Amino acid sequence: MFFLAFWLLPVARLLALPAAKGWETYFAVLTDSRYLTSMLNTVALSLAVTAATLVLGSAVGIYLARRAFPGRRLLLSLLTLPLSFPGVIIGFFVILLGGRQGLVADLGAAFGLERITFAYGLLGLFLAYLYFSLPRAIATYAAAAEAMNLQLEEAARSLGASRLRVVRDVWLPELAPTTLACGAILFATSMGAFGTAFTLASKFEVIPITIYNEFTNYANFALAASLSIALGLVTWAVLFAARHFGADPTR
Repeated sequence: MFFLAFWLLPVARLLALPAAKGWETYFAVLTDSRYLTSMLNTVALSLAVTAATLVLGSAVGIYLARRAFPGRRLLLSLLTLPLSFPGVIIGFFVILLGGRQGLVADLGAAFGLERITFAYGLLGLFLAYLYFSLPRAIATYAAAAEAMNLQLEEAARSLGASRLRVVRDVWLPELAPTTLACGAILFATSMGAFGTAFTLASKFEVIPITIYNEFTNYANFALAASLSIALGLVTWAVLFAARHFGADPTR
């Protein structure tokens, strides 16, 4: 009953709404250049954030899992602390750094330069999404690295394998399922991020903000539903592909 009331019925209503304005409303994201640009912006930004997060998160997570030093647990806790922050607060952090009254602008003015701002465009969104995503990747890779089979690595080294060969033949295959799953979650999170985009996306429109504007400012529920369906389909396709390619072929 809970599933019916809070998921199935709303989704059924969402799927039916665009039909009220004509079946062509379902394809608005493809036929209207503004909506298509917003979707492509969101996909491109999410892919870039996912790739950067996987590279940085895997390096930091594996290092923390494989190295013992004083304060390691405290450092890991601090690095994953942003998991408790909502997107609006992370957007506020970026404004404090790269906004009109931010640190970078103040430093530029102090050195006689123009006040440099980057918080409200593509760079600001990228940094905010990256900051929001990194703790998830670090925590995921740290746990995966701790669970790796060290005997395989030791066997490879005993056979004369170089560090690069160990990474290619041992680490990458063992961490491939983690990378696929983590990458899919990071992509889905970036696609649907609203709080951060609402705070920063004044010069770079992404699809969650487009949906919000159509729903709140213009009361265009049918079009907002159509864009929501398109966003859901793109995200679902990536999650489905990750599950398909990450599945164990022996099962």
